[in-house]
Amino acid sequence: MLLRTLTLTVDAHDPARLAQFWAGMLGREVVEDAGAALLPGDDTQVSLQFVPSDAKKLGPNRIHLHLTSTSLANQQHKVATALGLGGGHLDVGQRPEEGHIVLADPEGNEFCVIEPGNSFLAGCGLLGELACDGTREVGRFWSEALGWPLVWDQDDETAIQSPHGGTKVAWGGPPVAPKEARNRQRFGLAPTGGDQDAEVDRLVSLGATRLEIGADGTVMLADPDGNEFSVKSN
Repeated sequence: MLLRTLTLTVDAHDPARLAQFWAGMLGREVVEDAGAALLPGDDTQVSLQFVPSDAKKLGPNRIHLHLTSTSLANQQHKVATALGLGGGHLDVGQRPEEGHIVLADPEGNEFCVIEPGNSFLAGCGLLGELACDGTREVGRFWSEALGWPLVWDQDDETAIQSPHGGTKVAWGGPPVAPKEARNRQRFGLAPTGGDQDAEVDRLVSLGATRLEIGADGTVMLADPDGNEFSVKSN
């Protein structure tokens, strides 16, 4: 099976500012990309793309990022960096004894700085995980869609990871919060070999649903949980 790379696209009121925040957190460079701001990843780290949007944030996102840390001092340094770049602390009901620290970026997108020594994210790199609300079905769908094996499949929770290692993508199982509007964070794929039609047909055969074709030729689909995602034009 061919392996696909993954981009997380994020709606932003100010894409340039949000990209600079995440560039500072992840140590990446911002690349202008057809009106969007891109933080390129590699074979082991997911790319981030920030696109202009007036959409309001309605409740918690279905995806939030987990950043790893190497020591308690390193964890606190990452928190201080986030605050200095315009982020803030966030109370989502976490308990004092939990080791991770919950934050929000300048546009309110939730993320966590994970405590050092977390075995599940060992060796995953700085962007250790995309933690998603979703069912086991959608985790298995994305395993097939990306050609990434399941590295966790237990008690309705699933996780996948590129065979090259790096960022994991995980789904926490039911209950999944009702979907009220288009997700402000979406996965994006580029067609392997440049054949967009063949890629869309393949994804539909795996359980995706066709939604629309954008003005730039990008095809929007929905995964089995109804999450929108894109396949770029040729």
